[in-house]
Amino acid sequence: MDYKERQLNSSPKQELEKIKLWCAYQERSHYEVRLKLQKAGLKENEIAQILSELISDNYLNEERFAKAFAGGKFRMKHWGRVKIKTELKKHRVSAPNIQKALESLDEKDYQTTLRELTLKRIKTSGSRPTLRVKASVYRYLLSKGFEPEAVMEQINRNFNEHES
Repeated sequence: MDYKERQLNSSPKQELEKIKLWCAYQERSHYEVRLKLQKAGLKENEIAQILSELISDNYLNEERFAKAFAGGKFRMKHWGRVKIKTELKKHRVSAPNIQKALESLDEKDYQTTLRELTLKRIKTSGSRPTLRVKASVYRYLLSKGFEPEAVMEQINRNFNEHES
């Protein structure tokens, strides 16, 4: 019996114990856990029972996951709110919990990060600030998930400082 067959033949009780360890290691979304249990070959009623038990034992908490996800992606990857929100939606996190996660990001740190990323990109984009450099910085910051208005404001502020 190979690994996949053995995995598909495991009981719901065995899967519960494995999932508890998996959830204890790192915050997980309900969606991630559901997918993992489906891959293990469990029936929908067994999955619902396991999810219910994980929630009641506090192994799964959507709000806690959303806040940890948002904070981690912001600190480590310097993602903006737009990208974080999009990724949380992919994890099927509820709108109120997405909102709480975004509100948990410190505004001062957020603005500082946006400013630092802007300055860094300006420096690596060339000598004088031109329209082409501005457009490049703008596209870069949008790809990181920052809001267009905040990006434009930051670019204008930093280009004015850079020219002075």
